[in-house]
Amino acid sequence: MLIFLFFTFICVCQCVDYRVVDTSEGPVKGYKDGGVYGFYNIPYAKAPTGRDRFKPALPASQRTYLLDAVDKGIVCPQPKDIWMLFNRSLLMTEDCLIANIFAPDTTKTNLPVMVSVHGGGFVIGDGNLLTYKNLIKGRELIVVTFNYRLGAHGFLCLGTDDVPGNSGMKDQVALLRWVKANIANFGGNPDDITITGGSAGAASVHLLMLSPMSQGLFNKVVPESGAAVAPWAVQKDPIWVSQEYAKMLNFSNYQDLNALEEFYKTVSYEILASKGMELMNQTHSSISLGPCLEKGSGDMFLTESPVNILKSGNYSRVPMLFGFAKMEGLLRKDVFDDWSVRMNEKFSDFIPLDLDLDDETIQKVKKFYFGTSPIDKTKIVDYINFFTDIVIAYPMLRSLKMHVDAGHDNIYLYEFSFVHDDVPYVPYTHIRGADHCAQSLHVGDGNLTLRDDGVFPKECREMKRITRELWYNFITMGKPVPEGSEFPSWPPVGKDLSPHMVIDDPLYLSGVLLQERMVFWDEIYEKHYRHPSASKIKLSTRTEL
Repeated sequence: MLIFLFFTFICVCQCVDYRVVDTSEGPVKGYKDGGVYGFYNIPYAKAPTGRDRFKPALPASQRTYLLDAVDKGIVCPQPKDIWMLFNRSLLMTEDCLIANIFAPDTTKTNLPVMVSVHGGGFVIGDGNLLTYKNLIKGRELIVVTFNYRLGAHGFLCLGTDDVPGNSGMKDQVALLRWVKANIANFGGNPDDITITGGSAGAASVHLLMLSPMSQGLFNKVVPESGAAVAPWAVQKDPIWVSQEYAKMLNFSNYQDLNALEEFYKTVSYEILASKGMELMNQTHSSISLGPCLEKGSGDMFLTESPVNILKSGNYSRVPMLFGFAKMEGLLRKDVFDDWSVRMNEKFSDFIPLDLDLDDETIQKVKKFYFGTSPIDKTKIVDYINFFTDIVIAYPMLRSLKMHVDAGHDNIYLYEFSFVHDDVPYVPYTHIRGADHCAQSLHVGDGNLTLRDDGVFPKECREMKRITRELWYNFITMGKPVPEGSEFPSWPPVGKDLSPHMVIDDPLYLSGVLLQERMVFWDEIYEKHYRHPSASKIKLSTRTEL
């Protein structure tokens, strides 16, 4: 019996399908699962710790051994109370800068590469928050996911030598440099890299497009439901944010900037990451611990307002697949009952921090969306439209206009509108809508339905197939609908900001997207926009975080 078990064990071991690939730090061993080879938890850089924790990443350590590249669930420091939502076994550690590489079962080389930047408001998430094995199956594509430092670890910005800012964005650049140097060994083409991301990942890839630090590291960009000019994408006043966050962490001497820096450099990483979720649930929708403008000397990721960069045209105008879901504001539906009351009491608290509005203009905004009667459950769709516009849709369309005005003529615009019958109704209505980053979920793995029987409806499977095909076409050919495709023709946006593709069942091409709402906000932002700053701004009219 023991002899039988021994030979059974040997047979199983011999039947395991794996690949060994050399990297610049040493060889890695990945395993085949479901027709795709996965290489997990490969260190692409090393995060400094202790008093140096906010500095740019260091090179990854050299290895003399074969790294067994299996999933260990490594995540960067973040609020622990969010882990229960991931339904995965996770290991939180400061040494978290790892890449995951997924390759198809083929011997072909020079395959196109997709690098996905995860979302999560710059304070939660990890590289495998969303996976893409089904996008790869049967296709010639390599996908890279990865971790970057989050919250204060990645985005505290004091402008000092020890806390310069944007370490999380510099991690992303380090990852792209690592991919450029190593992806050929996995069968990828280092000169054909598309960067994609949803929500904060979308703002990230848009900022990577604008930053001089990352030029030449990719040739296509797919921002999904997020933009570099969104009110939450770049800190408006980094010193103020650092002081407010220190107060959240119960540090009382926050007005002394020297003491403030010392506090951040010495507090435990568990405490440092503990309040990140509170930053994501603010009425003004301006997530605070994100990228910032840097000042001083050295290697800086972002020194100029994204609006000014876009207007100047001084950036690499690579092809873009650009758009959002129809009802992005559903991300605020769970707080409607509370926030609708607060909107009636003090609507100014819901104005984004990148606007400096007088009372008359604030009331103009309220009237545009809600009319003159109180905001109640009959106006929940207006409420969703309001948050759709200020958080996602208008920042994307505003940046689209600046791209086009700067001469960018290779942008494919869409609105993702598809919903299936298992999607819950919007509260107090019989209306369904495509939620925040719905398109990203269709491209990624996973069953999107809530059915108890686990059956994946045919129409939902078909929309996943269509969405993946559009994304794959763009990643591999630079256009979502090539000649001879089964899909309707989809030309790039013109100077009139049309057309856009409505991704629904069926697909159809339409004109200017959200024209009336865009014109309304254009007038306000033209008069009242406040650029982010690398120095402290007096915020006497603002409430605390």
